[in-house]
Amino acid sequence: MRPVTDRDSAEWWERAARHEFVVQRCDSCGTLRFPARAYCHRCRTGRWHWQPIGPTGRVESWIVSHQPFLAGVTEPYVVVMVRLADAPECVMYGNWDRREPPVAGQAVQAVFTVVDEELSLINWRPLE
Repeated sequence: MRPVTDRDSAEWWERAARHEFVVQRCDSCGTLRFPARAYCHRCRTGRWHWQPIGPTGRVESWIVSHQPFLAGVTEPYVVVMVRLADAPECVMYGNWDRREPPVAGQAVQAVFTVVDEELSLINWRPLE
């Protein structure tokens, strides 16, 4: 199943396909935000730009899914919620890219997983 883009997220997915790690920055108050939205949740302005940030963070939480949502996926997989180091108000989800389980507070880095030329997913692994 491919992610469904909308008005707010389409450009973020295009940038992820180019392996750009970005969040939105409000042009009025400077708030960093993810996921992408048309208006700033802090000052309500609609003026913003894409801000590159470091692709690192810390594991906030995770789940182990035993439900095979994708064809061909038979093993349980881990989805982590990561609080971004350069944008602490933002969290991002992705698959865990290691056999050993994640640890709360563990430092991690983003890994771009290429699905095809139009889609790359952001997954997470321990910071090396």
